[in-house]
This record gives sequence, structure tokens and C-alpha cells, in this order.
Amino acid sequence: MEVVLEENQTSFGFDENENQVMIAQMIRDFGDREIKPHMMEWDESQEFPIQVFKKLGELGLMGVLVPQEYGGSGFGYHEYVTAIEELSKIDGSIGLSMAAHNSLCTGHILQFGNEEQKSKYLPKLATADWIGAWGLTEPNTGSDAGNMKTIATEDGDFYILNGAKNFITHGISGDVAVVIARTGEVGDSHGMTAFIVERGTPGFYGGRKENKLGMRCSETAEMIFEDCRVPKKNILGKVGEGFVQSLKVLDGGRISIAALGLGIAQGAYEAAVQYSKEREQFNQSISKFQAISFKLADMATKIEASRLLTHQAANLKNKGKSVNKESAMAKYYTSEVAVETANEAVQIFGGYGFTKDYPVEKYYRDAKLCTIGEGTSEIQKLVISRAILK
Repeated sequence: MEVVLEENQTSFGFDENENQVMIAQMIRDFGDREIKPHMMEWDESQEFPIQVFKKLGELGLMGVLVPQEYGGSGFGYHEYVTAIEELSKIDGSIGLSMAAHNSLCTGHILQFGNEEQKSKYLPKLATADWIGAWGLTEPNTGSDAGNMKTIATEDGDFYILNGAKNFITHGISGDVAVVIARTGEVGDSHGMTAFIVERGTPGFYGGRKENKLGMRCSETAEMIFEDCRVPKKNILGKVGEGFVQSLKVLDGGRISIAALGLGIAQGAYEAAVQYSKEREQFNQSISKFQAISFKLADMATKIEASRLLTHQAANLKNKGKSVNKESAMAKYYTSEVAVETANEAVQIFGGYGFTKDYPVEKYYRDAKLCTIGEGTSEIQKLVISRAILK
């Protein structure tokens, strides 16, 4: 099958491989068929369309980075970025849920699980037979995760979990969750441990679902633990390593959010370009006016810079190098560009941009999450500044 790249898909310093071209076309076809006809209905109702993710699992997109021996696609981070970007160009909610499933729950088990854990959980996650969740954030500990209140107490061959996590993607619908709980002193970076907790475990259940500004069909909810007994064999790595593991997981997760922001920005930009050519005022298309064409120039330039930053981080990740600074830079810059681009797209659409009959109001609402999720822009600046001032 011959695949022709769209005009806006220019070279970004890292040559697109055949897998990226194939993935991009596959997602466009899938999106036209399975997402676009329903996405505004899902957005209005806040329905989590779990059937879409089951189908994405069949396409190999719910285990992009998982080795083939565990039922995954065995791709690298360039392919992963392409997949998230293409999904997010269509619907950021779908891109977000796909990214969270891949990089957080699945990624944590892939990176830190033992062979028994990987063999048990990765095949189910990679095929979307099971949907994954990941729990670090709590009501009073967002960026300050070291002061978490969820406690795990040792009891023979088990740990007993008590507490609550919030703002958790798939907090209600997830079949399995990686949960970080405190096993030591408050504030001790080695006083937290990561546990794999299966849905159906007594004392583990979903709580309140958030009513959100954007990303409305990506489920965000509480996870609650009341005397929840988790066997010690479900500890990821060693007791006390959970927080350090989480920071490493988030380094990769920031590439996911960068790709998410990149897709939203690209989608908003493409919609604005098309509209500017079609919309006429004073007997000419508004794209002929410098005020509009210069907006588009700024948008295109910043999106290209975002793409370079994101694929630079992906390239380093593929090579097994540290991406602490680079992923933070990509996430920070790209998420801010997504917000700015969506804002300018609404402006170019004028009054129509403020209505749900046109696509840019949704990009506008969805984009903001990128500056908050998996570490706020302020936290990214902290990570970057610490790296450059070492």
C-alpha cells in the first residue's frame, strides 16, 4: 500500500521511518471511521468510549513500546510519538487515555516489573484486554508527592493500603493500577513503594468522576483504598523504591504529554489554515490579510520547534540515555504552544470559533490539560533549571 504524506508533514531532523508512516495513515483511517462520528457526543456526555481502546489494542496501539514477546508492538519512541500525535490531532481525549495507559501503568510494569509480573500483566495491557491506571496524585499532594497520605502497612505476606488518589486517568474503569503508597516516613524519597493492584481486590474501588473543562471523554476519577490487602508479590522492585521509580516513569511520560500537545497544536493549526483560505471578508480570503498570515506563520514555526524538541527526547530515550532535562523541555514548550495555538485558532475563526459547530473550541479546551498533567509548566521549569544549574 502506497502512503502519501500530507503537505504539512515536513522533515523534522529525524527521518520518518516506514513504521511511522504506516501508523499515521492507520490512525487517520481509524479516526475517520471510529472517532470523528462520535467524538462530540462523547465530549458532551463525558462517556469513556472503552470500545475504542479495545479496537486500538487490536491495532497494537495500547502496547506500542511493549516487546513482542509480551504481546506488544515492540516499537520505539518515535513511533510512539507519532501515534499519540495523530490520535490527538483528531481528539485529545483519546490521545490522553492512550498515552496514560502506555506510558504510566504499562510503562511502569515494563520498566520495573520482574519477569513474573511482566509475563502476567503486559500481554493483557498491550492488547487492551485490561485497561491500566496509575496512582500517584492525591487531593492534597499534587506536585508535593513526598507528603502523600496513602499508607501501606506490612501484614505478613501482604501490605494493607489505606487512602485515596485523585485525578487518575481510568480511576474507575481501569482493570489494574500501579499505586504508589507510603511505607516509610513523610517526605522520605525512599519511603514510598509501588504496588500492582487489580480491580476486584476487596477494599479497592473507584470514587468520584471529575467534571472537566476539556479532555472530557478521557475518564478522570478517584481511586479509594480501604483496608485493601495487596500481596507482597505485587510490589514493583523493592520496598522504598516507588517514588524514585515514579520520577523515571514521569521522565518518559513527559514525552507522551509533549506528543499530546503537539497533536492538539497541529490539529488546531490545520483547521485554522483551512478556514483562513475558505473564509472571505472584503472580497478576499482572510489568509491574504497579514494579521492572519503572520499568526499562521508563528503557529507553524512553534509547532515545528515543538516537534524537534519532542523527537529529540524520543531519540535520547530510544538510546537509553537520560531524558530528564530534554523531556521536561519538550513537555513544557509543547504544552504551552498547544494552548497558544488553540487560542489563536479560535481567534482566526472569530465568532464561529466560539461555537461547537467548528473544531477549534474543543482544541482550545483540551489543550490546557497539557500544561498541568504529569507535572505543571512550573514544575517543568524547576526540573530544567536544576538540570542546567547542576
